[in-house]
Amino acid sequence: MFDLVDSLKKSKKTSPAVEQEKISTVLFYQTAECEELVLEAYRFDGIAPPAVVKNTAVDITEHVRHSDIEVVIVELNNSDDVSGDAERISHLLPNHASVIVIGSEDAISTIRNLKAIGFYYLFWPITKQELIDFVRSVSENRKQNSHRGPGQNRRAKYISIVGAKGGVGSTFITAEMSYQLSAHKKSSCLVVDQNHTTGDLDIMMGIRDYERRKVQKGEIANINESFAQSMVFQQNSLLSVLSLSSETLDDLTLLEYSNSVVDYLAADVNFVIEDRSASVAFGLEADRFVSLCDVIVLVMSASVSSVRDAARMRDKIRRHNTSESLRLILVMNHIMPEKSETITKEDAEIFLKQPIDVDIPFCEMLSTYILDNKRIAKTSLKAAKPLRQLTSIILGEKSKVAPKKRSFFSFGS
Repeated sequence: MFDLVDSLKKSKKTSPAVEQEKISTVLFYQTAECEELVLEAYRFDGIAPPAVVKNTAVDITEHVRHSDIEVVIVELNNSDDVSGDAERISHLLPNHASVIVIGSEDAISTIRNLKAIGFYYLFWPITKQELIDFVRSVSENRKQNSHRGPGQNRRAKYISIVGAKGGVGSTFITAEMSYQLSAHKKSSCLVVDQNHTTGDLDIMMGIRDYERRKVQKGEIANINESFAQSMVFQQNSLLSVLSLSSETLDDLTLLEYSNSVVDYLAADVNFVIEDRSASVAFGLEADRFVSLCDVIVLVMSASVSSVRDAARMRDKIRRHNTSESLRLILVMNHIMPEKSETITKEDAEIFLKQPIDVDIPFCEMLSTYILDNKRIAKTSLKAAKPLRQLTSIILGEKSKVAPKKRSFFSFGS
């Protein structure tokens, strides 16, 4: 006799399951209206729903460090400055993900500014179909490895910490900056030691038993992504260090080699932080150095010679610079007690004809803390607050100081 129930059971077992389309997405929302529209759009088209998280810096930090995220949707409908707010959170987002900003700012300049940092823009209000079509287009663009679209323009922000002369503390500031951006701000960082024969970057960063990677002349032609990764010391998941040396290459060739390695690595990190002394900041490759930088931190001490060198360095940067977006931040690092200094901050500002942006006071216990592998920005030392202030300036965070104390200046201003 024909068993209908048994037949249905067999039919259930053999019928293939419909596989749900998946575009790995996370939505950082500000309004319930946008959250609802995005979720409905994904459900309606049979796409696996995105992870949904409130749009705050803390929540973004906790939810974007996953390698399988393809698309990040950021709602900025409540923003008074879509471009500025997008720029401020860009360091929190992994470079491998495509970023779509949803906002209600109807301006060509907004689209242009977002495109410059590698973000897509969708003007609100939108329909569910418009959203899904746009997301699918971005996803397809990723799969085809197309070089079209703003997502292909995303790269690390380049920060160069330049000492006006040796011994002013550029390496110390580089180490502290890398700690704050990686450990506190949760941004991925590549620290590049451009002082190839001297310097104590390893000590400043608390790296023990580390030697610079030695480069041979024959290896120059063999640089690729895999080789570049092998040259890096991984301090933790968000912080890596590139420090090279060579017994056969001259300083300029080694500098060019180091830059070539960085070119392969820059797409995988949010920040490239270079430690450059005055001796390596400006050689034959000065044009490239300045053109790559987004921010140059020029460090001087409270001495006449250091301030004079800083003024000359600043003028060189201005001559080589062709970008209105390049920012120069002046830092005075007090490496001696006040009674031993030959110039005051106020005197230096008069000579430079501009304000010094960050003033780091002398701390007698600084060396002891560093040798004990303690991060200064995390301590109660007087130098901690200015170091944190410098990080905020670099990230473009809103200043809490009075308007007369400008955090930085743009060459275009």
